[in-house]
Amino acid sequence: MGHRIIALFCWAYAAWTLLTWTRTAEQLIFGAGVAVVVAVALAPLGAVAGPWQLLTPRRLAAIATLLVLTSYRIAAANLRLSRLIWDPRLRERLRTGMVVVPTTQTSAGGLTAVGLITSVIVDNQLVDLDPSQGELQYHAVEVPGGGPDQVREKVIGPVERLLAAFTGRR
Repeated sequence: MGHRIIALFCWAYAAWTLLTWTRTAEQLIFGAGVAVVVAVALAPLGAVAGPWQLLTPRRLAAIATLLVLTSYRIAAANLRLSRLIWDPRLRERLRTGMVVVPTTQTSAGGLTAVGLITSVIVDNQLVDLDPSQGELQYHAVEVPGGGPDQVREKVIGPVERLLAAFTGRR
């Protein structure tokens, strides 16, 4: 139970710090108090992965790669979208629509990560997911060409591969 409280405290305090984005002594002390209350209240609910588990070399490498890949995809998607907006010829040929993509993720955390990370990239926005069928539905700014495997590879393939490396599941 003690490890749960410590892990929950770390996560709650990190969330507090990120959400308030303030580093005054009063804010940090108050945040620590809130984090203690949250940790004690949530500890009886079950096991918690400690933030120190992110510090393994394999996970650190996967996180760094995921950040770089996502940043690159965000920048590239924003440039493509800017070009579509500013070039009327491209806008006329734009094919927006809905895309259903099969996923290899089965856990709630994996589905959430894939959905959130891929929705940060402006090309595709997660609309719905069907965990029982293992499918995610996206609104696509430009519907990718090809069959289901090609569409999956373009929309979520790289993110899923990095998540598999992060979790150690293939």
